[in-house]
Parts: sequence; structure tokens; C-alpha cells
Amino acid sequence: MNNFERLSTLIKKEDIKNIALFSITVKGKIHMLTLPSKMFSKDIIENGVGFDASSYGFSPAENSDMVLMPDLNNYFIDPFRETKTINFLTTVHHADKDRTRYEGDPRYIAEKAEKILKKHKIAEYSLWGPEYEFFIFNDINFSAEDGNSYIEIDSLEHSEFKSYHIAPPRDTYYWFRDEVVSTMESLGIEVKYHHHEVGIWGQQEIETKFETLLKAADNAVIIKYIIKNLAELNGLKITFMPKPLRSQAGNGWHVHQFLMKGEKNAFYQKGKYGNLNDAGLYYIGGILNHINSLIAITNPSTNSFKRLVSGFEAPTGINFGVGNRNSAIRIPGYVNNPLFTRIEFRTSDATANPYLSLSAMLMAGIDGIINRINPIKKGYGPAEPSVRKKFKEIETDPFKVLENLKKDNDYLLRDDVFEKALIEKFLKEKYSEYIKLSSYPNPIEFSYYFDL
Repeated sequence: MNNFERLSTLIKKEDIKNIALFSITVKGKIHMLTLPSKMFSKDIIENGVGFDASSYGFSPAENSDMVLMPDLNNYFIDPFRETKTINFLTTVHHADKDRTRYEGDPRYIAEKAEKILKKHKIAEYSLWGPEYEFFIFNDINFSAEDGNSYIEIDSLEHSEFKSYHIAPPRDTYYWFRDEVVSTMESLGIEVKYHHHEVGIWGQQEIETKFETLLKAADNAVIIKYIIKNLAELNGLKITFMPKPLRSQAGNGWHVHQFLMKGEKNAFYQKGKYGNLNDAGLYYIGGILNHINSLIAITNPSTNSFKRLVSGFEAPTGINFGVGNRNSAIRIPGYVNNPLFTRIEFRTSDATANPYLSLSAMLMAGIDGIINRINPIKKGYGPAEPSVRKKFKEIETDPFKVLENLKKDNDYLLRDDVFEKALIEKFLKEKYSEYIKLSSYPNPIEFSYYFDL
């Protein structure tokens, strides 16, 4: 209630007119419910606000009453709404007397994933630093109707050269990144740096500093909200699609990660490969051992697998290596500080739900540590220029990936972090989505087959 009193004072002092409750579905869509600020009360804090959970995909229509409860530790004043509004991230609860947590709430899954590090005496917490890649287009139009199927993209940037770290005037949208970063930092989200990425049609990157798992996932929701709203205000079109352009580099959601024991990095051991100790190697082993089921969650769109092809620095190798950007797991070779010794999972993309994506990575890594899965003995590397070995590549058939998750999900179910029912529901929805998308004729098919 101390938080409640503090926030009540803030709402009055800042003359805030609205409170908005943010929730994110399993698919990763943001939903928002707005109330007049006078509704901010102890009753809402204790009992929450009822909503139709079937419209969020959380429950069937015949049993659809659930409750949103504002998280008083996770809020921000909306920088875009004309009417002053304070936005709260929420937790989802059943509508029972005790307001028990809903097992399929992505934020709840992230909370549970963080807790089992301590339970198994592996570490006290984890730290995560995602990189956000996206394209900015001047305009885009598309249609997938019968007799009217097309994509038209208008970009201010056209070049024959790679555009990694280019400077203005060729870097057309540097000002947009400046605005995004300024807004992020005003909301307490710290940025490491930002720059133009490789893609010549306005590909951007913003890299954030390290946060705990739940905070990093919360930030992902807010960062996307910032980027999309600023784009709308400036008449631009933004996409995090992994592969919007065939001939350009794709958009990943590269995630730097490591574990902490007290004030010490739980992965660090000087002089070992990549300065990683056994725990760090086993963590890698767990991710690579489960990668062909893990990517069902970290790369959940059919477009994800158009990015995961050889070339374009695509992280398709089921291996790890220092500085290797073609590996699923890269160990940054430039890190000098023992505190920040880490791995980077390069395969994931931002079409994923961030809470589920980070939680699934952590659960795979934990499984590797508990079962002492040695990635070197498993033949996953190290992938070095001097090592003449053909490594296996990631599965790129989305239906086979779903089959892999169906068979290999015990590591996610450990300590009831993910629920079996959630995985089954996720699989059912994804099978339906993939079947529907596979039935649509692709415009390129006409150039191959129309005259046959």
C-alpha cells in the first residue's frame, strides 16, 4: 500500500487523467484498457479489473472472465497520448476469490523462470541485453486477396553498398533513432548504442543495457510501443519482420545473456575458451541441444524461417564460437571485463513474445547446467576458421519445428514454469496459422508456373 499511496500522490501532482492497463498475449500483441484516474483505488489494487480473456486468447468464450491487476512497480507516463495517462504493466489472474495467478500469463512465466535459478542453486539471477533490429520504410502497401496479391515498398534509401554504420546523409533515419533513444531513456530504459544496420533499405539497430529477465521483457514491450508510435507520428512504416526483403539482411533479436552469483559473473573463468567456465559451456550445451524445439518459441512466424538461411550473417549453425556471427551462439570476442563475459543467442527474432522467448532460452540453459550437457562433446563446436568440420544447421521447416516442440518440451516444464496446456494451445494455434499461410499463392510462383 506504500506504493499505492505514492502513486496516488503522483497522479494528483502530475494531474494525470487516465490510467491504462497493458497486457500482452501469448502471440505478443499488446492490449490496453483505459480507466479515468479517479478509478485508481485500493479495490483495484486488491481485486483488479475484470476483462474478457477470450478476446486475448487466454480462455474459451464460455469461461472468459479473468482479472487484470496493475503492477505498481512497472509503470510509465505515456509520452504519446494527448490526455495525460499513466500506463501500468499488469499481471493476469483468475476471477476466483483468491485472485490466483493465471498460469498462461507470459509475465508470470518469466517470474517463475527467474526463480528456479535460486531453487537449483545455479545462480541468483540472470542478465539480458537484447539488440533490436527493424526496417524503416517511407511507405508500404500490401494485399493478399484473391485476384489482388502484392507488396509495394517505398524507401528513401537505395544503395549498392552495405550500410553497416553508415553516417548521414546516407543514414537517412538517424534522427528517428535519436528520438526513439531519447524517449526510451526518459522512461528509464538504458541504451548501449544505436546505428544503421547492414540492410540498405533503412535497417536500424538499437542495443540496450543489461536487465533482469522480467525487466528486459517488460522493456521489450515498451520499446516496441515507443518505436511504433513515433513512426506513426512521423508518417513512417516500421517492421520487425525477420525477412521483409529477400535480398537484404534480416531482422534478428540477438540476446546477450549471462548469470550472476552475488556480484560475480557465474559464467567467467579466465583462460578457458571464451573465458567461459563449465557452467557457461553447459548453458550453451542446453540451448544448442534443444534448439530445434526452442525456435518454435523464439522464432514463431513463418517469416522467421525465411531469415534463417545461409548467408546474410544468418545464425543457422547449431554451434558456438568466439566472434562467429553464423553460429546460433556467439561469444563476443571483444569483451574484456570479467563481469560482462557472456553468450549471445543470435537466432531469435522479435516476432516472438519476449517473456516466453527469454524464459525458454533460460530454461534450455538451465537444463544444460543441471544435466551437464557439454557442447564440445556433443559436437557443437567451437566453430573456428581453423576447425574444418561441417556443423548441422537449424531446422527451417516450420511444421517440423512444431513437431520438435511437441516431442521435446520437458525442459520447459521443469518446476511448472511452462504449463503443458499452454504448450499444447500454442502448438494448436501455430499449426492452424502455418496451414493457413501455406495455402496462399505467392506472387513469385506466378513467374515460375503461370505459363507452364
